[in-house]
Amino acid sequence: MKIGIIQQSNTSDIASNRQSLINKIKNLANQGAQLIVLQELHDSLYFCQVESVNNFDLAVEIPGKETAEYADVARECGIVLVTSMFEKRATGLYHNTAVVYDTDGSIAGKYRKMHIPDDPAYYEKFYFTPGDMGFHPIQTSLGKLGVMVCWDQWYPEGARLMAMRGAELLIYPTAIGYESSDTPEEQERQREAWTTVQRGHAVANGLHVITVNRVGHEPDPSGQTNGIQFWGSSFVAGPQGELIYRAPTDREDCQVIDIDMKRSEQVRRWWPFLRDRRIDFYSDINKRFLD
Repeated sequence: MKIGIIQQSNTSDIASNRQSLINKIKNLANQGAQLIVLQELHDSLYFCQVESVNNFDLAVEIPGKETAEYADVARECGIVLVTSMFEKRATGLYHNTAVVYDTDGSIAGKYRKMHIPDDPAYYEKFYFTPGDMGFHPIQTSLGKLGVMVCWDQWYPEGARLMAMRGAELLIYPTAIGYESSDTPEEQERQREAWTTVQRGHAVANGLHVITVNRVGHEPDPSGQTNGIQFWGSSFVAGPQGELIYRAPTDREDCQVIDIDMKRSEQVRRWWPFLRDRRIDFYSDINKRFLD
């Protein structure tokens, strides 16, 4: 399968961001991409740096005018497209939602972000209700996609449940970057930890992992911090955790990456982790902590 990834630096101009993405989608499709993955909340700046009720105006209905634009380009290009939207489900009820379009422009499915962070400059609990759809792969004409979002990528449970339900790829639209007060050494430890934990999901489940991150600096509207320097580094890892491609940290990147879907079958034969799981002793995993 040919995977297209778009690592973009955004501005406050939503229409411009969206048009840039559509142009890049068409370019990747012309290069043969069959599945194209966008970064988290790709239409706007990462608004979660501050808590402001006015930012709820950025939310869109699904389906709606905004999703129709991406549906049109998916249909025009004949691709499967993974997008990331700020969903208005009802007045006062919002989600961070991945929307997947099939090659005919139909919405194949959606996934509402399950794990919601609340850290300095990442005030997502103010905006997003935790997802209530569980960890279910989305069936497309290219196969079953295990789509999750950003903070979900730190948790092995979600990746495992997606794999157990037949996901053929694990996909994570992402928005993560450096805190300016951290030392360069600490920043690099964080970036490598982020990469390593997801490569671990690939190994543990014998699946490719596709992660697409933002890049560039976005200022803090409140002026309380120095903003976020998104670290890019979008990557595709194989089912043994091997890095097939890794984007730069400091600039936009659009790439088509070839992956061999048959490798998952072979790796799972070598390393039969699903066979050897001791499910008779895992019941405590659904508890918060074991004292």
